[in-house]
Amino acid sequence: MTPPELISLVARAEHVLARVETLLPAAAAAPDWSASIAFRYRKRRGLGHLEPVRHVAQIRLANLKEIEPQKERLLRNTAQFVAGKPANNVLLTGARGTGKSSLIKACLNEFAPQGLRLIEVDKADLVDLPDLVDLVAERPERFIVFCDDLSFDEGEPGYKALKSILDGSVAQASENLLIYATSNRRHLLPEYMKENLTYTHTDDGEVHPGEVVEEKISLSERFGMWISFYPFSQGEYLAIVAQWLRSFGVAEEAVQQALKPSLVWALERGSRSGRVAYQFARDFAGQHG
Repeated sequence: MTPPELISLVARAEHVLARVETLLPAAAAAPDWSASIAFRYRKRRGLGHLEPVRHVAQIRLANLKEIEPQKERLLRNTAQFVAGKPANNVLLTGARGTGKSSLIKACLNEFAPQGLRLIEVDKADLVDLPDLVDLVAERPERFIVFCDDLSFDEGEPGYKALKSILDGSVAQASENLLIYATSNRRHLLPEYMKENLTYTHTDDGEVHPGEVVEEKISLSERFGMWISFYPFSQGEYLAIVAQWLRSFGVAEEAVQQALKPSLVWALERGSRSGRVAYQFARDFAGQHG
């Protein structure tokens, strides 16, 4: 091949590579970090970017009642993290509407003045977690990656990405980033009766899970801290209703009058969750506040 032909071939190859690069998704660009204390990771046309949350939920720790043990554990872990001390990734699991997501938002508001920031990521976008880790690694703030209502079906790509970042990849998360996830499933994956057949029993009576069960447990156990939430009793539900009514400025006499209707409201909804209590309080305060 003569030199002019070689030069022409190299030029054509560079042209082709330049066109291919325009088709590849670009890494997420840094946002205006001063625009908010919370950000959402979004994708448009295959390009990921961080959007500042203009109106961050103003929920406070004082608003959350009847979850004191859970509150204390998450508060302590987050305080350690913000102070630059060792802290764990956290999985909050349990009954719906019991305050899992609200507790994370309240911790954000509590520690935002000390530099805590939150990035909300949908499970479909967890494959981009390594890019987010690189994006914030040199920032002075402390970041919580928040995955709400997290669960996976078999074979979803985000499952492997999350598993690697938590513990297992040669490239670990930076010291200024933790993952807080909420889920109604303790092991984040669907569980089936047939999987019980994979358990083995030893002669001395020990029970060992099979490979399928081990795989499902392996993701959730990578979270250093599990915080469990439980359904509320009637007394706990009423205490939560009263707290929300007072936060909406309802007079104490009206608060007491509202407790019986709140039970009817819960009965109609089929749940005595904190979410149902909050919804009742909004409705009642709107009518009588």
